[in-house]
Order: sequence, then structure tokens, then C-alpha cells
Amino acid sequence: MSVDTHQLRDLLLQSDQEFRELAFKHHELDDRLHELSSRTYLTETEQVEEVQLKKRKLQLKDRMEHILQSHRA
Repeated sequence: MSVDTHQLRDLLLQSDQEFRELAFKHHELDDRLHELSSRTYLTETEQVEEVQLKKRKLQLKDRMEHILQSHRA
């Protein structure tokens, strides 16, 4: 991530409510994924949750990137 991207991301975290909420949710999902990955064994339910969390996290990241791109233009 370039310096300009870092600056724009920081600016959006301060000024854009949607971006801030997306980043917060992305961080929450990341925390949960770390929690799951630290376990030696995952139940079938936890395995399904892990896959769903990864997909949702990617959707959030894609939306955040879309917002960043629209502000660069």
C-alpha cells in the first residue's frame, strides 16, 4: 500500500461513515478468523463459519477498495 493510499485510507476512516463501518467490521471478522485459526481442531460448524467469514471479509475489502478507487478518481 503506497503512502498516498495510506493517507487516503486514514482520511476516509475519519470522514466517511460507510468506510469506517466497513473497516470496523473487517477488523472484527479478522479477529474471529485469528481466533479460529489458533485452535488445533475446528468442528464442522466452525469450519463452515471460517469459510463464510473469509468470504464476507473479502466482500468488505472489495467494497472498501471500490470506495478508495472512487476517491482517487
